[in-house]
Amino acid sequence: MSESKIPKIDACFSPALYPVYRDEENIVVIIDVLRATSAICTAFHHGAEKIIPVASVEEARRLKESGMLAGAERDAIKVEGFDFGNSPFDYMGPDIVGKTIALTTTNGTQAIEASKYAYKVVVGAFTNISALCDWLVKQDRNVLLLCSGWKNRFNLEDSLFAGAVTHELLKRRPELQLGDGCLALKYLFQMAEKSPARFLAKASHKQRLWKLGLKDDIRYCLQMDMTDVIPVLEDGALVKMKT
Repeated sequence: MSESKIPKIDACFSPALYPVYRDEENIVVIIDVLRATSAICTAFHHGAEKIIPVASVEEARRLKESGMLAGAERDAIKVEGFDFGNSPFDYMGPDIVGKTIALTTTNGTQAIEASKYAYKVVVGAFTNISALCDWLVKQDRNVLLLCSGWKNRFNLEDSLFAGAVTHELLKRRPELQLGDGCLALKYLFQMAEKSPARFLAKASHKQRLWKLGLKDDIRYCLQMDMTDVIPVLEDGALVKMKT
């Protein structure tokens, strides 16, 4: 990107809307903070070598049957017969060190599938937000924050995180251009900044996880800067970015 052109940051609220925003020159940030992108960052922080995101349970099962470790989640519940679900705590054990893991989730891996032909696809969560924003601001390239949402619908937590990224990028480079989506989400984050967990108290997916007894997952996923790992999609697999 030329020095005279200021990069633009925009937000897409659902993978279903991605064709409207699609630009193969963009960096796309995949957002599914409760819980897929948080779990992916955790897996790499704890030594996983690769994660192969797949859209369907059937494809994940085929990879598992070939001998690969595999995680699968639908409707916030681990799919029977798989090694892992979608909890960050599933991806902290010594059994993942140096391993390749197939992964399918209700929302996050669908967003990856939708945007896989972008210039670069990276994974963001509250747990790696500072490292992510430090890297993004150095790229001098347009960024699309792709919220995974819930079954192609808007959700509050992913949008809040996109607002947090917008806020952090503007602190680093105030002249960045904002699409209306990011402008709105910046204001949303300003409302929630003092207590994101309280702001999300009535959010549908937080309540869904709460009813399933996944309170520790929620608390973990809303913690800031647990890792400096940035997962990036390369040749169909997520790997730990070499920064």
